[in-house]
Amino acid sequence: MLPDPPQISEQDLQKCRDSGDYCPVLFEWYKFVGSLAVTLSCLQRESPALRNVPEQEYAILVGLVNRCSRLMLSNLALSHEGKFGETTAIIDRCIFESCIIIDWLCRSNDPDRFVRYVANGFKTELEIRQQIEENISARGGNILVIEKRMLDSIRRCISESGLNESLISSTKKLPDLASMIKDLGRPRNEYTVGQRIGSHHVHGTWVSLDLFYLERDKSGVLRPRCHPCETHANQYVYIPAVVLGALSSFVEYTFLDCEEKTIFLRLFEDTNLEISKINNELIGNDFSLV
Repeated sequence: MLPDPPQISEQDLQKCRDSGDYCPVLFEWYKFVGSLAVTLSCLQRESPALRNVPEQEYAILVGLVNRCSRLMLSNLALSHEGKFGETTAIIDRCIFESCIIIDWLCRSNDPDRFVRYVANGFKTELEIRQQIEENISARGGNILVIEKRMLDSIRRCISESGLNESLISSTKKLPDLASMIKDLGRPRNEYTVGQRIGSHHVHGTWVSLDLFYLERDKSGVLRPRCHPCETHANQYVYIPAVVLGALSSFVEYTFLDCEEKTIFLRLFEDTNLEISKINNELIGNDFSLV
């Protein structure tokens, strides 16, 4: 049931060394990590290797793992020719956030963490519903077709969550990502690198414009950049590491102490090691003193 890891030959690595471009081999490992996420997202809750995880908890975790796998697949489709670096950077930020949430849900000691996760998503829906109802009231009770459709959708989504409006309103707010990372005992720079820097590309700050969307012409005037932006090799290293960490948390939380659990965890560790070996060649003397 497990996908086969990429077979990277010494000849393949030598081509990367000669060209200075390690993206071809890192791309294959990125694809493998994405396929591992797909495999785990397809595991049935009734599997004998899994403990009796509450149905909603398992649905949330599988949904988040599936989100990571689908977004990784999108990055593969976008970057297979080395292009669309400006877009893959945005998707990277989304993958990172989902991975941190998986880690926090699986490793936090807060017994209501899954309820808080679900309820937090409805805060916006309740606000939209209130605005729609105010518009209907101002119209003397007449409802537009689109308003009925939106209200029905919000009602259905809340019903399927297993929560009610009272519980949603009273549930403690979900911590922000910085707080989650701190709760997990991880360094602040993980938030700065994974979330804050990624936010440049999501929100379109000057940093992102300067990197991906503008360039100076021969006269020094800033013009729109029209040539492709490459997906950086570091993206094929960092995101798989974050995803492997989240998959490990998922397995630790959902699996019984069995052979399958050991196999998965060892595979994640070995995969991370293989990617790290390639990355060590890639970074060269980056961490040496100047």
